[in-house]
Amino acid sequence: MTTFACQRCAGALTGYIAAFMLLTTPATSAIAEDWRGFRGPTGDGVAVEKSAPLKWSAEDNIVWKAKLPQPGNGSPIVVGDRVLVASAENEQGTRRSLYCFDRKDGKQLWVATVDAPEMPTHKTNPYCGSTPAANQDQVVVWHGSAGLFCYDLEGKELWRRNLGEFRHIWGYGTSPVIVQDRVIMHCGPGKSLLIACLSLVDGKTIWEHHEPQEGDGNRNEAGKYVGSWSTPIIKTLDNRSQAICTMPTRVISLDTESGQLLWHCDGVRGPKGDLAYSSPLVGEDICVVCGGFNGPSFAFRLGGAGDISANRLWRREQNPQNIGTGLLMGKHYYMANAGPGTIQCLLAASGEEVWEARGPGNMWGSMILIGDLAYVIGQNGDTLVFRPKPEEFQQVAVNKLGEPANTTPALAHGQLFIRTSGHLWCVGE
Repeated sequence: MTTFACQRCAGALTGYIAAFMLLTTPATSAIAEDWRGFRGPTGDGVAVEKSAPLKWSAEDNIVWKAKLPQPGNGSPIVVGDRVLVASAENEQGTRRSLYCFDRKDGKQLWVATVDAPEMPTHKTNPYCGSTPAANQDQVVVWHGSAGLFCYDLEGKELWRRNLGEFRHIWGYGTSPVIVQDRVIMHCGPGKSLLIACLSLVDGKTIWEHHEPQEGDGNRNEAGKYVGSWSTPIIKTLDNRSQAICTMPTRVISLDTESGQLLWHCDGVRGPKGDLAYSSPLVGEDICVVCGGFNGPSFAFRLGGAGDISANRLWRREQNPQNIGTGLLMGKHYYMANAGPGTIQCLLAASGEEVWEARGPGNMWGSMILIGDLAYVIGQNGDTLVFRPKPEEFQQVAVNKLGEPANTTPALAHGQLFIRTSGHLWCVGE
């Protein structure tokens, strides 16, 4: 029984039912004080907790910090008193690990290390760029071509699956998503564009979806770059649980039970190639999509089956470079750009820019929303805190840790957990 569930029930029986639903539905699979996957409890960056530290530095308001062996773009997650993050053990990425630390004091509880084939990547995307995902009993971590691994929370390996080779000159970076008793994994980029659904119990395949693709996995049939690093977001639309993901040429929705392709919307293909770095922003009736490498952005109305490209509301061919995923809030969405290092507020229905402001340098991490404040980390390790309001940009704080970072913060038990190039930090006031 969780306090989050109990606060919303009128009686004991209702409380039990609410708690059961919290543990078994994908939209609320994490309790209020946990951060169990990429971008939080619902995968959209919106925290259940409403407050977090506002100001810190490398010396102030640091509860603890733990040394990590290599830099990486994967972010931490929190399950109860455990903080988990992936890291390579060497620069070649041939030894890859999942680390578990005590949330209260930063003591290392265990590490699970596996061998991995040497694969290409980019210097800005070191190995172990994936964020783990967990429920109350298990944690899964994606190590690219080495496979998907599942452990209990004491570090015992439960199963592993080799899903094939995923070779790309820029490396890997998608994250697993847990939906009830299964895990959904977008395995790309690479020659195989695979989204796989596996049983959490034994790792056996429940369904697979293969996206059509021409080329060698690095470049398309026209010789331009191709690849998607988009983590699926789980939404219930039309009474169906759907995994929505931005692929190299289109956005797709898959039924999480059967893997059936429900709908797709074209528009991701851009002048520099077929690239997607971020997850789609999915609202009640609209979806906003951003392509990679200064590629297109567009929005479309949700609803329909098959090819719904006719639902597109607008499309802009070229945009600032963005790596992380933004926030969709009502009629507006907010983006943090990797170049030229700006924050933008835009109208979801038209793509029109409302305002633009300078951020703390280039930003690769995704935004999260805590109460009425947005948090996003710059590549220099500075965390910008601002109020996402359409009226104007309102900066609240810029907090410096002094180490580079390409990651997204996690919030749990009133504390922030930040992964930089050299350390995992616990921030608390």
